Amino acid sequence: MSKHFFTEEHNLFRTSLKEFLQREVVPYIPKWEEEHRIPKSIWKKMGDMGYLGLMYPEKYGGMDLDFIYSLIYLEETAKVGAAGFSASAGVQSYMAFAHIYEVGSDKLKNKYITPGIAGDKLGCLGITEPGAGSDVGAIRTTAVDNGDNYVVNGSKIFITNGFQGDFITLAVKTDTTKGVNGISLMVVDLDSKGVSRSLLSKVGYHSSATAELFFEDVLVPKENLVGELGSGFYYIMESFQLERLMASIGNVAASEYAIDITLKYMNERSTFGRTLDKYQALRHEMSDLYADVFMAKSFIYQIVKQYDNKEYIVEECTIAKLKTSELVKRVTDECLQMFGGFGYMDDYEISRAFRDARVAPIVGGTTEIMREILSKIIFNDTKYKSTYKQ
Repeated sequence: MSKHFFTEEHNLFRTSLKEFLQREVVPYIPKWEEEHRIPKSIWKKMGDMGYLGLMYPEKYGGMDLDFIYSLIYLEETAKVGAAGFSASAGVQSYMAFAHIYEVGSDKLKNKYITPGIAGDKLGCLGITEPGAGSDVGAIRTTAVDNGDNYVVNGSKIFITNGFQGDFITLAVKTDTTKGVNGISLMVVDLDSKGVSRSLLSKVGYHSSATAELFFEDVLVPKENLVGELGSGFYYIMESFQLERLMASIGNVAASEYAIDITLKYMNERSTFGRTLDKYQALRHEMSDLYADVFMAKSFIYQIVKQYDNKEYIVEECTIAKLKTSELVKRVTDECLQMFGGFGYMDDYEISRAFRDARVAPIVGGTTEIMREILSKIIFNDTKYKSTYKQ
């Protein structure tokens, strides 16, 4: 599949990245999972290697590379065996400062993107609230203009990197009378007075320090507004394509990881005098999983090319997110079954993969929301246009 997709430079990058992850990440995953956080020192190491700014311009410390490098990065971070780490890595590079890069001022870019790419500042994106998930228009966090600053009050939940983050790109209501046209984005420094955090306990993603954030009369400089006042909702809708493509890449890579560790186990585990990989029923079941993942990967590679060519691919990203999130959930479940009782033990990597996969049909837009978007395309002939490229 990938013979003609990747250049020699792409392959060398993958080799180097894998070596880095095997040396600096994989040995420490059990500790990070137990402690429910990733040391911020790893982001500095990754920044020094250039991994956190692959698609960003050199003037901000980035590498200015094509999106195929990002595909490789997202695949390999998903194969370390801890989705909490890959989620944190993805948020840092592709979500925390994506809006700042697209529509933010040069001052904001230099203040947040440059140190973010260097690994000196950890970022996050704050949209979801206890009463507003997929319904972005229902957010209640407000930012009131008081002259020199905005005064922010409210809360955000399920924020990846939120517990340890240095800054957040925050969705707020700057005008409560205008519906979605009253939503704006602004960057908030998380050491600001009035910001507090609570670490959340989750089924999976244990290494990722996911938080609920609270904002009480937090003063945010006017210059921290990202893009135009009242355009935040449309910026958020735009960014969903990259977020869902990222998730889809990770889902497929996590499925491959689960199959790999299961095949290894089946080759070693014996019952009734022969190894599991000699049983025809089990071989056929794993073959089906492999084929489904192969097809999904082929589709993902197709739309990665489209994204790299600057196409606005709402339908494709929606389908990818819908199908790969359900796929990784099924793959990890069926792979765990191959381990028998051992698969239910925390000591086995498949157990972690199973727990981590369960959130795939929820994050970045639930399976139900993906179906509704597709329904609008199919039944209502809805057309989606790019906010950034109009």
